[in-house]
Amino acid sequence: MKARRKFLQESISLTGLLAVEGLRGKALAVPPANSNPAFAGNGFKLGTVTYNLGKDMDLETLIKTCEETGFEAVELRTSHKHGVEPSLSPAQRQEVRRRFDGTRVRLLSLGSTCEYHSPDLGVVRKNVEETKQFVELAHDVGALGVKVRPNGLPKNIPEEKTLEQIGRSLKECGEFAQRYGIEIWVEVHGRDTSLPRRMKRIMEVASHPQVGVCWNSNDDDVESGSVRASFEMLRPWLRNVHINELWKKDYPWKELFHLLQDAGYSRYTLAEIPDNCDAIRLMRYYRSLWQQLVA
Repeated sequence: MKARRKFLQESISLTGLLAVEGLRGKALAVPPANSNPAFAGNGFKLGTVTYNLGKDMDLETLIKTCEETGFEAVELRTSHKHGVEPSLSPAQRQEVRRRFDGTRVRLLSLGSTCEYHSPDLGVVRKNVEETKQFVELAHDVGALGVKVRPNGLPKNIPEEKTLEQIGRSLKECGEFAQRYGIEIWVEVHGRDTSLPRRMKRIMEVASHPQVGVCWNSNDDDVESGSVRASFEMLRPWLRNVHINELWKKDYPWKELFHLLQDAGYSRYTLAEIPDNCDAIRLMRYYRSLWQQLVA
């Protein structure tokens, strides 16, 4: 994930979704958007990522704060104070699930830092196996997805080789995740790999119904002041949305929200914003900005 530097600035088995068929290395057919479970047409809601807002909150505080400020879902980023990690015992996993049951906050996803671009295949294998651990954890705690990422293109390696390697790794992760009814969400992330056309190629290679895209609201999305071309390029695979500083004037937030509404996106937009000493005040302010864009 990118660091955000300025201050004011659902568990179901999903099968047969987003089938993308074709031969590796060739252009693949794009599935119709209505085959995507994220587009049910019931409107979308606001949630948060614990990177970095919420990174120092335990689960009880995080849930209470979200309820108080109207945030309806969380993505728990690995290494933060919530402590929801693959190392948890079965009993601890059930306790995490119990903590969210009966609240107005959904444990939506687990934000791993698993990535598959390294030229060292041993490193890639380690990340694939770690992804599988997060999939099992997501199943046990009642989350819908596991967020993963590419994190750049290695130097002196052909671009297509790396994109195919990432895509094949994601396919393996998707096949494993399908057994548990968990989705793999690939964040549009990383130097060079955050370009939508490269993410599209990764998804074409992955070609698995459990593997989708997490929109990340990057500057690379914007062409001539618009995100429409990038949105339409990645829409067939879109499963989750990260948003950041809604007060930024150089990102077309209103257009993005209209595109999501017109497409029938019905999941969450997750705030990925800096921490603050008065989190409740910041979150209330953020929700008011979000409501204006939704209106």
